[in-house]
Amino acid sequence: MQITTIQKNIHTTPRKLALVADMVRSMAPAKALIALQFTNKTAAGPLSKAIKTVLANARCQNLDSENLVFEKIEINEGPVMKRFRAGSKGRVKRYKKRMSHIKIVLSDEKKGGSSIS
Repeated sequence: MQITTIQKNIHTTPRKLALVADMVRSMAPAKALIALQFTNKTAAGPLSKAIKTVLANARCQNLDSENLVFEKIEINEGPVMKRFRAGSKGRVKRYKKRMSHIKIVLSDEKKGGSSIS
């Protein structure tokens, strides 16, 4: 069974979130929460919130949290706010405030390799 959560419009760039997501992608969800708690990155906060949400969704479906594994952690690009700052000689310096979406899919099935008989 698959349990999914999507967190949208997070005010962190996708690149910063992807670095933290790559760190916890191979861990168990409970272990990932502990690792994110001690990670010195601001992007660890929204990612741990999303993991807590998907674990709560799994609890509502009466699934055991020890048997769950990450099937997919996607960090997608969200909307972009275009802003500007005053530059020299009356010019405008444009910059973008990027947002991102997090999609987490948990599965209770084991990722088994092919068994040769």
